[in-house]
Amino acid sequence: MIYLDVSAAVHRRAGLGRYAESLARALVAQPINQLPLAFFYNRERGVRPLSGLAHVPTRTVALGYKPWRMLVWLGQLARVGFDHLLPDAELFHATEHLLLPLRTIPTVLTVHDLIFRHLPAHHKPLNRWYLNLTVPLYCRRADRIIAISECTRRDLIAAYGLPPRKITVIYEAADPRFRPQPPETVAAVRARYGLPDRYLIFVGTIEPRKNLARLLAAFEAVHAERLSDGLVIVGRRGWLYDDFFGRLEQSPARDAVLFPGYVPDEDLPALYAGAQALVFPSLYEGFGLPVLEAMACGTPVVCSNISSIPEVGGDAALYFDPTDTEALTEAIHTVLSDTGLHGEMRGRGLAQAARFSWRRAAEATAQVYRTLTSRSNNYIMPIRR
Repeated sequence: MIYLDVSAAVHRRAGLGRYAESLARALVAQPINQLPLAFFYNRERGVRPLSGLAHVPTRTVALGYKPWRMLVWLGQLARVGFDHLLPDAELFHATEHLLLPLRTIPTVLTVHDLIFRHLPAHHKPLNRWYLNLTVPLYCRRADRIIAISECTRRDLIAAYGLPPRKITVIYEAADPRFRPQPPETVAAVRARYGLPDRYLIFVGTIEPRKNLARLLAAFEAVHAERLSDGLVIVGRRGWLYDDFFGRLEQSPARDAVLFPGYVPDEDLPALYAGAQALVFPSLYEGFGLPVLEAMACGTPVVCSNISSIPEVGGDAALYFDPTDTEALTEAIHTVLSDTGLHGEMRGRGLAQAARFSWRRAAEATAQVYRTLTSRSNNYIMPIRR
């Protein structure tokens, strides 16, 4: 069995969860070269299996979030194998930064980003300490690493001196549900959430790295010019967000900044499609999935010009320096005031999003699996460090 860790998906952990669930569904949809797939996850209280995938063989543990992560880390430090949890495993794929200590089972680790190294002040001290201790250890212990962008691959090599041949870049993609929406669907969803006809949208966790204070300042300017009637922020509260909400309380546009709360997956495409533009001012990303999701829905994208984001947006986005509020304001103003550019960006965005697919990601991931299992002619027995 090839065991895929879907813990982040069943726990609904934002971008990590989207990655795990989308990859799981893509691998199940197209079994490749008879690689049998099974799921593994930490069965915390209240989690539910992935819908429609109950037929996939599954093994679980039942510990709290923090105790389980601590146990895995201590197991790695003590070189205590957890192989007994997966007695029929040929390979284990960790889809987030948590690699089981396995002694005889080959392992694949997906690394999404090293943001905690680039922006340490934007992490809580304890979380930063934990990541600095665990991520390099897991990267050394994994037999193969999947990086979700060339940016992340470069970061891994520079930070930890990993051999380039150990790392394979496999891009994410927008889920197929992200596509242009019928006008009546957009209108119904807009009414359900009480949104104005003209609004900008941001999708992501509310935390310092997302640069929402500068986004708010830029929105105040375009709102004052009556170019947009609302800024819709879709995402849960993460950490270190008090400064942003304090700034929002003092904003002249505070009544036009809307927080729809939890948005089910089936409503998000219409929220994208109804927006004037997605504005994504993040200071660093391992990938930047909202950029692709918005493009797939036909929505123009205004986004940062740093880290992995240009890899994702290609020539379809309008870029700006995320540390420059004036540049951000000007970029939004350009998209909202130039109707010709708006239509051009819609077409380019649809074409750019089509270059990424979970089918291709699943095929590339299965190829990584084959290099580590006896089903491959290139099989190499992993060396346990």
